[in-house]
Amino acid sequence: MSLMLKLLATTALLSSLLAAADSSYERVEEFLEKSFSNNQNIKSINIKVTNKIAVKERSGWSAYFVELDAILKKDNRQVVQKMIWFSDGKVITKELFDLESGKDMGDFVSLPFKNEYYNKANLVCGNENAKHKVVIFSDPLCPFCRQFVPEAIEYMKKEPNKFAVYYYHLPLESLHPSAVELIKAAIALELKGAKDVVLNLYKVNVDPKEKSNEVILKEFNKVMNSNITMADLISSEVLKHFQNDLKVADALMVNGTPTVFLDGTVDKTKMKYKEAK
Repeated sequence: MSLMLKLLATTALLSSLLAAADSSYERVEEFLEKSFSNNQNIKSINIKVTNKIAVKERSGWSAYFVELDAILKKDNRQVVQKMIWFSDGKVITKELFDLESGKDMGDFVSLPFKNEYYNKANLVCGNENAKHKVVIFSDPLCPFCRQFVPEAIEYMKKEPNKFAVYYYHLPLESLHPSAVELIKAAIALELKGAKDVVLNLYKVNVDPKEKSNEVILKEFNKVMNSNITMADLISSEVLKHFQNDLKVADALMVNGTPTVFLDGTVDKTKMKYKEAK
């Protein structure tokens, strides 16, 4: 549970159905702002609904993508958090489950991958005008990613006019702290013009908890046959690319890897690219 949700746990409205007069953006914002304002730990708060998407599995229900921006009383610290709320126009709730299957409806809604997010610098294979656009958010030290990503890219790489594959780095820093520097090294090498860096990145064997940048770089350079240095990792170009990838993930509320989008829509199965016409 995040810090903000812990602070708001005293508000019973967070975990139960809440009466709401209207499901419009404005009324949802007003209702949530009033509810959260009751928390004594919060000095000020602003609620903004950034998007609304119908829950296909539940007729009449919509998912509201909400951004919470609060100032805490204790130390005037700002806390920004994104979350999803559900409403059918009569009630609003933080969680929505199917009684029969137990499925969380939050798993069936996601923000679309907008055209503005497709960055040519993230195109790892295929023609940018290809029939299908596939986006992969991944951490090279994520065990599932290490199995899935190389196979998926190799598969789609064979048909460049069918697939344009865009790759976005998303290190799960709390689980794999060494992924951060490993990714920066990969970006630095790509900026130097090297090819197939992403594919080879999954061949680098380093302890996910490794804290020594020297050790990380040694293993990286050995696999890549490169000479990336510490100075390369802190260059403005590398940091800009790295931060841009994180910003796109944050805008889409992507926090797990691998996350796959096919033609702008998240693919929970991660395998629909094999069914693409």
